[in-house]
Amino acid sequence: MGIGVSLFLLAVGAILTFAVNATVSGVDISTIGIILMVVGGLGLLLSLLLMSTTRSRRTVVVEQPVTRQTYVDPPESAV
Repeated sequence: MGIGVSLFLLAVGAILTFAVNATVSGVDISTIGIILMVVGGLGLLLSLLLMSTTRSRRTVVVEQPVTRQTYVDPPESAV
């Protein structure tokens, strides 16, 4: 479940809990809304936790070739 689905479940649950006044026989719409909000909140926390732990922690190592430089004394000037 991604972040988008979790936010959707939170929104639908809040709408069912706080905005709907209809009654259905055998079903409490407010309870379903609370359940959807809890599932959405847990899904959001789990998504954020997994996203933060699976972040790339690689370091790139660039190896430079070793070149040998020889030092040559400059020629002595003739005096």
